[in-house]
Amino acid sequence: MRLIIELETKSGHEFVLPIQYNYLVQSMIYRSLDSDFANFLHEQGFESGDRQFKLFVFSRLLGKFRMDRAKNKIIFQSPIKLIVVSPIHQFCQSLSNGLLTKKDLHLGFNAAVVKEINVQNPTIGEETVKMRTLSPVVAYSTLMRPEGGKYTCYFQPGENEFTRLVNLNLKNKYKALHAEKAPEGEVEIRTLGNPKLHVMQYKEIVIKGYSATLILSGSKILLQLALDTGLGSKNSMGFGCLEKTF
Repeated sequence: MRLIIELETKSGHEFVLPIQYNYLVQSMIYRSLDSDFANFLHEQGFESGDRQFKLFVFSRLLGKFRMDRAKNKIIFQSPIKLIVVSPIHQFCQSLSNGLLTKKDLHLGFNAAVVKEINVQNPTIGEETVKMRTLSPVVAYSTLMRPEGGKYTCYFQPGENEFTRLVNLNLKNKYKALHAEKAPEGEVEIRTLGNPKLHVMQYKEIVIKGYSATLILSGSKILLQLALDTGLGSKNSMGFGCLEKTF
């Protein structure tokens, strides 16, 4: 289920946010959920072996904006749109109810109100689809240095390791959602044009992701899962949100 959320400021002024605002959006989402369900997601989530998944993803904020790099701010005209996607009905219902009924909705220091929520249920009907990223896709491995210590290696669309990691992630998410092994086969990933690198920060963590238009080919079930839960890692931090294009 895909929620297209239109937000406006209570004051009628602009939304003023730090350039790196993913954590603020994620916090607004968690605060809007039923408290018991929010605690379940935050502390446990949906499990596949030793891995845990929140099974939701959200886009970048959509709207007209300008940057104030001297103050590390991004200023959006009101209203703005946010797309939140999840295959979990309870999540979507709880989020919608919370956003529409809470009287103290805040995005960062901006008091906000929901103007409208539109619900969509896009489906995958073919084994090859064209999609574009609504938030950068992240695929990474944590490796050991020869001299000791860990480092993170990020991969971009078009690289074999990117495709391998994305497929592993999809199959783990399928198992977490359905409690059974994922369908056989791999999702092939091609890019149209050159992927664009984004170096972002979530709290104190630097994360590298890529935006691109992608051609995905494979099992319709796994393609649907990519659309419904996000592609790659760190989806609940606002990475890997996709939109089917025509």
